[in-house]
Amino acid sequence: MPQAIRFHRTGGPEVLQWETVEVPAPAPGEARVRHHAVGLNYIDTYHRSGLYPVPLPSGIGLEAAGVVEAVGEGVTDLVAGDRVAYAGGALGAYAEVRNIAADRLVKLPPALSFEQGAAMMLQGLTAQYLLRRTYRVQAGDTILIHAAAGGVGLLVCQWAKALGATVIGTVGSDEKAALARAHGCDHPIVYTREKFAERVREITGGAGVPVVYDSIGADTFMDSLACLRPLGTMVLFGAASGPVPPFDIGLLAKMGSLFLTRPTLFTYSAQRADLLAMAAELFDVVAGGQVKIEVNQRYALADAAQAHRDLEARRTTGSTILLP
Repeated sequence: MPQAIRFHRTGGPEVLQWETVEVPAPAPGEARVRHHAVGLNYIDTYHRSGLYPVPLPSGIGLEAAGVVEAVGEGVTDLVAGDRVAYAGGALGAYAEVRNIAADRLVKLPPALSFEQGAAMMLQGLTAQYLLRRTYRVQAGDTILIHAAAGGVGLLVCQWAKALGATVIGTVGSDEKAALARAHGCDHPIVYTREKFAERVREITGGAGVPVVYDSIGADTFMDSLACLRPLGTMVLFGAASGPVPPFDIGLLAKMGSLFLTRPTLFTYSAQRADLLAMAAELFDVVAGGQVKIEVNQRYALADAAQAHRDLEARRTTGSTILLP
């Protein structure tokens, strides 16, 4: 019988249990996947702790890569033996084997490993929609990305640089500044000692940037708006420091007829045609070497609780995967 990580109550990493599970034949529209690698993401800790409530008991995890073992009725674009990866859908990626909606699976190219597939789907697809759809970065653009040394940030830095953009990024330390710079960030700003809005204006000769990618939220929002040139786009795609409080939208007019959007990956990838196009572009830049996926930690899947402890203690860098 296959095994999986499940939790029956919310709390710390200790609530994660390694359990035997039954995996029936896939239902219509589903595929059964045997995982070769599972992605670890910070959102997993929110589900486990109860910050993002889910019905209990529950599986956990949103991202993995593996091989299709069987498909249910009506599934026509996948067959047993296909190498696949996914991000999203129902929780349950922390498992040796699982059934999942087939329309969430994408075929993994031969040039990419299972580890790369499991490590890049959530963050990589996020970078794709930010750079290619929410605001389509062009050669010659100067952009600002907050948390430039984070998982999404490092991918955005690399990809934007490959597109011909100049990249400004905020980071929390000199060590993270060096890491961001090594991944294509032209102007890392250590926000703990520099006012980033002033530095952005200096770097751009007072013009401002056409787009700010902000996953921090409350602490950076107003200063992020101040970095934008007229008709610039403020992309708020996270709230690590807390939600942005209500504000007078008339400020967007006063600051230069600015655009503001709050996108999510799951909206952008809801339609299968969009998911496939997004994944194809991501796979191309990774296979071509423009964007490198760095797996810096590996844990046995059964040791997921320790992986959560290390993630929450900031003892990890880059991507982390769990191995069944």
